[in-house]
Amino acid sequence: MTCARQLRELIARSGIIKSLAPHDVYTARLLEQAGFELLFLGGFGVSASVFGWPDFGLVTLSEMTEAVRRMTSRLSIPLIADGDTGHGDLNNVARTVREFEQAGAAGMLIEDQVSPKRCGHFAGKQVISVDEMLAKLSAALNARRDPDFVIIARTDARAVEGLGAAIERANQYGEAGADVCFVEAPRSREELQRIAAEVPYPQLVNMLLGGVTPILSAQELGELDFKIMVDPVATLLAAGAAVRKLAETMKQHGRVDSLTAEMMNFDEVKQVLGLAEFVR
Repeated sequence: MTCARQLRELIARSGIIKSLAPHDVYTARLLEQAGFELLFLGGFGVSASVFGWPDFGLVTLSEMTEAVRRMTSRLSIPLIADGDTGHGDLNNVARTVREFEQAGAAGMLIEDQVSPKRCGHFAGKQVISVDEMLAKLSAALNARRDPDFVIIARTDARAVEGLGAAIERANQYGEAGADVCFVEAPRSREELQRIAAEVPYPQLVNMLLGGVTPILSAQELGELDFKIMVDPVATLLAAGAAVRKLAETMKQHGRVDSLTAEMMNFDEVKQVLGLAEFVR
């Protein structure tokens, strides 16, 4: 079964899908081995981990595609890739879909921000017109070679035009054929409840730690009938804290073995990397 078909079956299954966004392949393997059934590769993670940049639309399609290819080559579960604004005009949108498909992604997000985009929880966002986004969405849907490849339509209109306009956009994107809709950056529990109630399509919800959206549990989000929940930066936050502590310990004590209980051992790392696959 292809990963795209696996993703379709996950979406069709009852209950919410819990997910995280690994920022590199090692992290992705850790998450798969922890039992996650779906992962995301976000532009924020690639910007930060590969280039040390903030998420300001600086990563090119080729760079993102290569990151997707590296990750899917070492996973057996579906990966959804961040297509940002589609990297250009309608031809570029179609190319993004095809490149991501060929790289092994099970689906992709496409959003209605003005290019260059920025993280959905940063200030200063702008959005394109509904008609322009619908044209991009149509180009993405028509570009699929695998009909199972999942297209997620994201709107960032909440911060620009208000919640009502964002909900209207999400519904228009769903009516146009998006497999999953995504209203980015609602600002309260009440807004989450309203989005869940007024958008009758499978929905992704973003639980970004430190962002503008309140954090709800998977159970709460599932009861609201959201289909997929993801935190796109949690692995970066966790890894950053761990490395800072490691660095401070080495600076102060000249050794780090005092942290052994908080770290994986070398044998565990070899297992995560699949060393046995390479020993002949």
